[in-house]
Amino acid sequence: MKKYLFTSESVTEGHPDKLCDYIADSILDECLKQDKNSRVAVEVFAMKDNITIAGQITSNAKF
Repeated sequence: MKKYLFTSESVTEGHPDKLCDYIADSILDECLKQDKNSRVAVEVFAMKDNITIAGQITSNAKF
């Protein structure tokens, strides 16, 4: 029997973390869709009227 470690983060609906996670996940998904060997380390930060995307991507994907 495999053992799993379950963790979760809970924030209220409309919280900026949900938007940041969605953007980061979308970038990762698109890279992996086009290049299964993509390496993606992306952080997304939201504050007031600004969204900052930072990190490193090694991929042949075009997006």
